[in-house]
Amino acid sequence: MSTPVIVGAVLYDPKVSVIWEIIRDFFESNQCPMDVKLYADYDLQNEALMAGEIDMAWNSPLAWLDAQRRSGGTCRAIAMRDTDRDRVSHLIVPADSPATTVSDLRGKRVALGAEDSPQARLIPQGLLARHGLQPADYEAIRHDLLVGLHGDHIGGEKEAFLTLSRGEADASALIDLNWEAWTKDGTIDPVKYRILATTDPYDHCVFAVREDFPADREQPWLEVLHRMSYDDPTHREMMDLEGLKKWEPGRTSGFGPLAEACELLGFFDR
Repeated sequence: MSTPVIVGAVLYDPKVSVIWEIIRDFFESNQCPMDVKLYADYDLQNEALMAGEIDMAWNSPLAWLDAQRRSGGTCRAIAMRDTDRDRVSHLIVPADSPATTVSDLRGKRVALGAEDSPQARLIPQGLLARHGLQPADYEAIRHDLLVGLHGDHIGGEKEAFLTLSRGEADASALIDLNWEAWTKDGTIDPVKYRILATTDPYDHCVFAVREDFPADREQPWLEVLHRMSYDDPTHREMMDLEGLKKWEPGRTSGFGPLAEACELLGFFDR
């Protein structure tokens, strides 16, 4: 039997174990052995990737930038979900807020997700900076829940909205997927809140490998990954849990807004 491909994933929720059991079983049934190592946070996972303890990492967008930083820009992004492409984050305000532009948040309170959340902290603060608002120009109310998980758990993001709903902030940040989900399930009343501004599109999670990961191991793995189909009920269970309908090739063109925000905020220098 060929050597299994070892994939790293972060256990941000109990469902992660279920997701990867389904994926692993599918790969085994296609004669492409793989195994999964679960990590408590993305820093540990990237350390393992750099050390060669895993072959690839299912990385958040921030973890992708960190992997590039650690590797001198030599890692490769080989696959991603269809839903990882062209996401945006919103700054939302109460419907009766006098704010009509981002600049109107000068001197106001902005509720954000966790320190390391790309979607609910870093990229939104990058948007504020683009409109001339530096961190000293407004009060950033961070919700540092489960730092290390890069906002995957959405807890800090939801707490940011709840802070806005209690009148303790003037605006809050959230990803478009959560705006859509929470306005449908009643968490957010779209009559009472509106979108003030939207970030540039950005990409989300990617499978990252080191430069030296062999093509004769990578290509068979990717071929099997792309055989997964939403039309198959077994695959559909996993895909619904993981939030996708199709695996797509990896790309790196969508990380500009996050890279810019990290630079502006000195995230990796902290």
